Amino acid sequence: MNEKNEPKLAEAVVEDQPEVERPPVAAGTDEEIERLARHKSRRSFLIGGVTAAAGVGAWQWLRTRPADGGVQWPLRRAHEFNERLARGYFEPERLAPTFPRGSGQMPRVNGGIGLDEGFDPATWKLRVEGLAAQTGAGGDAVELTLDDIKRLPRVAMVTLLKCIEGWADMGHWAGARFADFANAYRPAPRSAGAPDVSNKPEDLVRYVSLETPGRGYYVGLDMASALHPQTLLVYEMDGQPLTPEHGAPLRLFTPVKYGIKSLKRIGTIRFTDERPADFWAERGYDWYAGH
Repeated sequence: MNEKNEPKLAEAVVEDQPEVERPPVAAGTDEEIERLARHKSRRSFLIGGVTAAAGVGAWQWLRTRPADGGVQWPLRRAHEFNERLARGYFEPERLAPTFPRGSGQMPRVNGGIGLDEGFDPATWKLRVEGLAAQTGAGGDAVELTLDDIKRLPRVAMVTLLKCIEGWADMGHWAGARFADFANAYRPAPRSAGAPDVSNKPEDLVRYVSLETPGRGYYVGLDMASALHPQTLLVYEMDGQPLTPEHGAPLRLFTPVKYGIKSLKRIGTIRFTDERPADFWAERGYDWYAGH
């Protein structure tokens, strides 16, 4: 076979295709168009009605469910699922983004629950409960001054305060790491050994409770979040001492939780193995409040 008769593999044979005649589309009469429109409108109305009825029925069912921790039990189960999810992706090494010093500003004042009028900062003391006997407190409570907190290493950072309402403000926060505080005033361990905050945090009691001086506001934290390296006991914002409306003389700030956990004007810190009461969790919010 010579080259002239060899088939050319790269060529495709395309045969002429006869044109397919499509039947003409008859224009609908006005009556037909109106009939189709009425049919679609009725169908949409019925679908909408069924959907609305199902929604109302589901809401009626939900609101009549027994309460569990201040909220209907299906919502409480949803909170518990969210907590398991948040605990699953929480890592002590996972840090919130930080920004240059000039990026910070004074966050808005949003809520003053527990900030009693007439408070005198000069009389303030921080009460710490649930300490290990090895701290020298013998397991009893101790009272600290702001100077005691300021003796711990000072840490400053610019990062976001995220509100559970959906907004966020960038602030410049300065104070002592809660982990350094816990190393100086050690929580009771769960075992018989000495507490080791740095190397065996899992052996510490599991929770931290924080309250304002008059217990008008109170929050609970899991120990892992309290010991996160960005959780601070704050005494300065934007390079200045805390103002009363921002929780002077000492407040909590943690970027791994929504702002409802960043309690202003700490009066008591309690280390405990029992899950602490929490102001907003008692009103239907998520106790863990991680994001």
